[in-house]
Amino acid sequence: MTREPKQDRSRVTRGHLLAVTIDCLAELGWGATTVSLVAQRAGVSRGATQHHFPTREDLITAALEVMFDARMEQARREATDLPTGEGRTEAVVARLVDYYTGTLFKAALQVWTAAAADPELRARIVPLEERFGRVAHRTAVEHFGFDDADPVAHRLVQATLDLARGLGLADVLTDDSKRRAEIVRQWAAQLDAALPSGQPRSGQSVQPPRLDVAVLD
Repeated sequence: MTREPKQDRSRVTRGHLLAVTIDCLAELGWGATTVSLVAQRAGVSRGATQHHFPTREDLITAALEVMFDARMEQARREATDLPTGEGRTEAVVARLVDYYTGTLFKAALQVWTAAAADPELRARIVPLEERFGRVAHRTAVEHFGFDDADPVAHRLVQATLDLARGLGLADVLTDDSKRRAEIVRQWAAQLDAALPSGQPRSGQSVQPPRLDVAVLD
């Protein structure tokens, strides 16, 4: 039987540790997610874990970065499953909202909160947050098929991501899925009304949509 090369085993172990870290953060929070706990849950010795990630901050920031990249790559692959024509806008909005109500967002939220009171952690997290924002925006533009050079389209994409993030926050303590589905439907309709072609020409004048605030009550 051929043994798995040491380098491959190391890569698998590293990936497993990162995935377990995300689960721990989402389930237990920042304070409880220690190197020891992650090692225990992953079935890896503490020494082996610290060989890959010397500190908790190294482990957690790597987990966020690697898992985010994996999620966005998955999103690009899944783009082929999105419908074309009628219904695409709502499907894209729903997909984006899903990103912000999943385990990765809940894990990131724990770290973001801790970073607000920890200058050293904040120095690590701010560049990640900026990169996450750029990648998420680009992914949304690709899914919608908008012309991001159009300033209104650019702002609408950003507003959609802000909306998705807010819905993700609302989902942290209680299941907000029923209300969320209605908001997704209403916002998608507003986007379709604002950009009926789905691909505005550069410089085309369109009015930003107004979301019916009654839906948010």
